[in-house]
Amino acid sequence: MINKTDTPIFSSDQAVVDSKRCLYTANPFARTSLLSLQETGVLTALKAHTSERSGLESYLFFAVEHGKGSLMYGGKQYELGKGDCVMIDCRQNYSHSTSDDLWTIRWVHFMGPSMPVIYNKYLERGGRPAFHPEQTFDQYCSILKEIYDTAMSDSYVRDMEINTLLSEMLTYLMKDAWDPVSVTNSKDRSDISAVKAYLDLHSSEKITLDELSEHFFLEKTYLSRLFKDTYGTSPIDYVIQNRITNAKTKLRFTDMTIEEIAYACGFNSSTYFARIFRKIENMSPREYRELW
Repeated sequence: MINKTDTPIFSSDQAVVDSKRCLYTANPFARTSLLSLQETGVLTALKAHTSERSGLESYLFFAVEHGKGSLMYGGKQYELGKGDCVMIDCRQNYSHSTSDDLWTIRWVHFMGPSMPVIYNKYLERGGRPAFHPEQTFDQYCSILKEIYDTAMSDSYVRDMEINTLLSEMLTYLMKDAWDPVSVTNSKDRSDISAVKAYLDLHSSEKITLDELSEHFFLEKTYLSRLFKDTYGTSPIDYVIQNRITNAKTKLRFTDMTIEEIAYACGFNSSTYFARIFRKIENMSPREYRELW
């Protein structure tokens, strides 16, 4: 269900903004299973004003195309200008204001069953409520325009198409969230890439954080934080993921026993291997082999 309006839908907005928005009601499947659209559009302020919201079951992303304004969120004020973006959890109180340099913003309100976890991961990676993307601002604006056009279309799979566009937007957000202060120079980036290459090559061998620290001449806490900031997981968890992937390959395409696979992939016992495998795959190695 769509409600398109080329004028403000609230009478109080009539004198302060010129907006084109689409209110959207996703189907039950999309609301329970996908990233689903609630509202999207573009507005140009006609006079300085403030919009306040609280307790919305929604996430808001918007991009400032022209002008200036500010965001109040989490007890902090963020000054915004052309090329800035905002990504917030609307369950918290927030307000945004245009300055006398009246802004044009393009926005989307959306939700999804996994969004609380995704947003927490965004914050863990260094994501901020307001940020200035150096390379991707045009891509964000393009995605927002496409979301609007898709919502206004008569495509019978538009909820799936909107889900894809929102996923693309979140992918850019995760990339832009990476905190540049956590990697201070090109040598650090080179070092952590070398750590990953080493882990890829030696994942079946016994590896400890102390050994990695000594091998790469990096303090182990710093090494672990740098690796997680860059690749989204700790060095040890990365090794376990590699081992499980290797084990799944052997389970499917060799006649090796479970015990042989456990030792070949770097686990010190078949019991430990089975416990870790079940934790990750929610089934035993034997059940995985039989299913596949």
